[in-house]
Amino acid sequence: MSRIYLDNAATSWPKPDGVYAAIDHAQRVLGAPAGRGAYYEANDASRVVEHARNAAANFINAPKSRNVAFTFNGTDSLSTAIFGLLKRGDHVVTTAVEHNSVLRPLNHLEASGLIEVTCVGCDDEGFVDADELIASIKPETRLLAVNHISNVTGSIQPVETLKERLAELENQRLVYLLDAAQSLGHIPVDIQKLGCDILASSGHKGLLGPLGTGLIYLSDRVVNSVEPLRFGGTGTEGSIEFQPEQMPDRFESGNLNVPGIAGVHAGIRFLESTEGLELRARRYVNATRLLQGILKIPGVEIHGAKEMDRRIGVFSFNIRDWDCHEVASILDANWAIQTRAGRHCAPLIHRALGTEAEHGTVRLSVGLFTTLAQTEMVLEAIAKLANQSAD
Repeated sequence: MSRIYLDNAATSWPKPDGVYAAIDHAQRVLGAPAGRGAYYEANDASRVVEHARNAAANFINAPKSRNVAFTFNGTDSLSTAIFGLLKRGDHVVTTAVEHNSVLRPLNHLEASGLIEVTCVGCDDEGFVDADELIASIKPETRLLAVNHISNVTGSIQPVETLKERLAELENQRLVYLLDAAQSLGHIPVDIQKLGCDILASSGHKGLLGPLGTGLIYLSDRVVNSVEPLRFGGTGTEGSIEFQPEQMPDRFESGNLNVPGIAGVHAGIRFLESTEGLELRARRYVNATRLLQGILKIPGVEIHGAKEMDRRIGVFSFNIRDWDCHEVASILDANWAIQTRAGRHCAPLIHRALGTEAEHGTVRLSVGLFTTLAQTEMVLEAIAKLANQSAD
């Protein structure tokens, strides 16, 4: 059977041909580090990185491309922001929809007695109330960390409303961090409209790059307040004894993943191409069909918003009397439908969804290359399981 890949929230697959070609060119033809040589291939590797940086900055409408630094993944981006910013005595406001890439660093710092964390809950569809977030902010609050789109429910948080409310505050210490791992490449992400100080994301999900890639944007207002996690060679200012202050060198110590960054650039180019725009529209159609189809299957509960205008094509569901891991295994074994089961590294949201006792959910995440025929096969398979007894 041909595999039906519906685990795109973990990493997108397949990649566009241009992504594979860009990675292969960087490996086979360039074969050189960026910023560490005067010969042609090394200079070309540096150009590859800078072109990718410009493309990423344009994609999120960042005022300056130099304020975008490349990281190793979304977790690396979030750790850079959290550990680099927070100091003893700081207060943090975050939400129950966060991924462990936010929760675990904050829990570690709080357990160490360094910070205090307020975690704002969500409703049974996975939405956080912007007013409750604002009400939780204190004079000593240093960081507001918010997940743009849940990797469990696909629900899009009310970040536009949040921006308006934040503008009314007079807390000059507050830094607003947005986790865009599930939103970049799926919905428009405009730094200037969203009003966040820091944006963190992977490069291998919606941006279609390879695993081992990520990015972080830091505004001029906060960049000097965030200490780098890594110190070392940057290929620039090699004679100074301390880490360079300027962006992006401040956060790009060590050899960059030039092949991976080339792949991210190719992914962004594809998303902006005519074919990419057409496939993004098709992804929305397929996601809508999948949502509407699951909602009609007796015995199946889908979690999160029931309307596509409040979510993306990431769906968590459970079948009555079935364990989610068993459902995922059967879908794979019988129909080669590849999903993910469990808590999806976001444990707190399951309390609101009522899925904690069920060990989580089965998650389907639609990709650019998911077809309507595959979508119909998935609906047929879920319906067959729902009509069977788990015994």
